[in-house]
Amino acid sequence: MTAPLKAIDGNADLPALMTDLAAQARIAARVLALAPPEQKNRALEAIERAIRANAARILAANAEDVAEVRAGGATSAFLDRLTLTPGRIESMADGVATVRGIADPVGTVTESWQRPNGMTIERVRVPLGVIGVIFESRPNVAADAGVLCLKSGNAVILRGGSDSFRSCRAIHECLAQGLREAGLPEAAITLVPTRDRAAVGLMLSGLSGGIDVIVPRGGKSLVARVEAEARVPVFAHLEGVNHVYVDRSADLDMAKSIVLNAKMRRTGVCGAAETLLVDRAAAATKLKPLVEMLIESGCEVRGDEAVQKIDARVKPAADDDWDTEYLDAIIAARVVDGVDAAIAHIQNHGSRHTDAIVAEDAKAAEKFLSEVDSAIVLHNASTQFADGGEFGFGAEIGIATGKFHARGPVGAEQLTSFKYRVHGTGQTRP
Repeated sequence: MTAPLKAIDGNADLPALMTDLAAQARIAARVLALAPPEQKNRALEAIERAIRANAARILAANAEDVAEVRAGGATSAFLDRLTLTPGRIESMADGVATVRGIADPVGTVTESWQRPNGMTIERVRVPLGVIGVIFESRPNVAADAGVLCLKSGNAVILRGGSDSFRSCRAIHECLAQGLREAGLPEAAITLVPTRDRAAVGLMLSGLSGGIDVIVPRGGKSLVARVEAEARVPVFAHLEGVNHVYVDRSADLDMAKSIVLNAKMRRTGVCGAAETLLVDRAAAATKLKPLVEMLIESGCEVRGDEAVQKIDARVKPAADDDWDTEYLDAIIAARVVDGVDAAIAHIQNHGSRHTDAIVAEDAKAAEKFLSEVDSAIVLHNASTQFADGGEFGFGAEIGIATGKFHARGPVGAEQLTSFKYRVHGTGQTRP
């Protein structure tokens, strides 16, 4: 294993250090852009082995992070996002294996056509260059972002949160080991070696042209800061104010299973459901069982008048509850007048992240899927499938909620752009 990165907290030379990191990443990006798929896959195979072999070391580093954050009074939801377990490390390694197995997007010809003058034009996938990833709490993002950027031929500069500093360093050592074994530059995956928050501002400045794209992965305040200050393009990953709408045609057992999973499987992930909408025509038979199930599972329900009437344990919902990403065992619940009202509610209060309908009526489902303007829409499935691994991407660098370039789970393919290759036989323009 490589020696641990030296922390430089308080170092007056931070701007110079960050500029140098970006310059080295730019050089590495040129190497990666031309690296054959086999070489990148050798690095990914070595990274997977290193993660599995160093699981105990990663867990020990993570335990120190968790202890420090717990002592500071962190919420249970925050601790869940920060905590690594043997199972989560195994999933991390499995994700690396999946990324290795997907087709290399670099060099793929997505379209080809011939002009009347005989020239052939091809549109070809190419890497973006150097990607800056700024993330909070979840240390697994270091691995996910690192291997996805590697697969797509991009260099990456990772800046994890101060709360996961030790965990990220332990994971980064595995990434660096894999690059070395494959003969690729270690600067291809760089971890900012300081907790100094000034490093974030320097990355947002673009580091004198050293960074091509910024990806924020964290809470609303982080994303807002990135979008306000970034001098380079941003893949926006906004909050997940996600909805499950239970239609009058829904099967009750299916609805209960989906709602429970969407809310309570992991409350601290961005794919967790935050609002339950129930068709008024189904309220008499479906609302009470759904609310009772949630409360008995340890979830606080904040409801409108109709929801409050069916169970005294329901708390009144305030206006801002409909716009809140709880990331906790809390859900807002409302009765709506059918699928049109559900769509209108989501349009007014959703974050364009992930929304689901539970319905047996194919027309209602099709209307919902067509008209809800979110990155991910589901029919008869949990919102917790909002995950690049579940989409077959192996991992994700985030869920993009904007509409430019990439939307939804951002995997290796979404981390590429394109260029046009034109083949002629001596043509000149008249």
